[in-house]
Amino acid sequence: MRPPLAYQLIAAVSWPILNGPFRLRVRGRENLPATSGYVLACNHVSSFDPWPLGLPLWPHRWLRFMAKSELYWWPLRVVLNSVGAFKIRRGLGDREAIETAVQLARDGHVVAMFPEGTRRAKGLAKKHEPRPRSGAARIALEAGVPLVPAAVAGTDRLLALGPLRIAYGEPIEMDDLRASDDLRASSQEVTERLMARIAELEASL
Repeated sequence: MRPPLAYQLIAAVSWPILNGPFRLRVRGRENLPATSGYVLACNHVSSFDPWPLGLPLWPHRWLRFMAKSELYWWPLRVVLNSVGAFKIRRGLGDREAIETAVQLARDGHVVAMFPEGTRRAKGLAKKHEPRPRSGAARIALEAGVPLVPAAVAGTDRLLALGPLRIAYGEPIEMDDLRASDDLRASSQEVTERLMARIAELEASL
């Protein structure tokens, strides 16, 4: 699925910037499913994480990601909608956002998730603190798609011009849990596997 025009323009402008001054280095592209939908779950260092996370997939694939409802003010909501983001109301068990993500993954899209729930780097006062959440695992299990771990480093020091590093890991093993009737327990188990693998990838950057 080709990215929309706004996404294409942003990616085209970003490519020389990330690969030039920010010295983006990517490892593990071979672990990314080439055609099927999947959930891409990454650590969350800063608000800029989706930028280097998604660019290595372009121009053939693009990220569909949840954006917190607080970001949907004009004109930012116009930008978010034009690049394929969709809204989530954090802390409210937003079933609509989950169902949207499940359908997107089933339809062949790459759904980007940050299981920690919020970025680690502090800017303004933050209501939500980073801790593992099971949404990424739940979406992958419900959609019947791969769950791919990833790690990013360097997005918290952009003023120092990087370097930026991305690592994509092999899909998390879930076949033993897909047939379970207890989605909550299965999601928790998959989340534990996912976070352990993300930590390994992050330590390797």
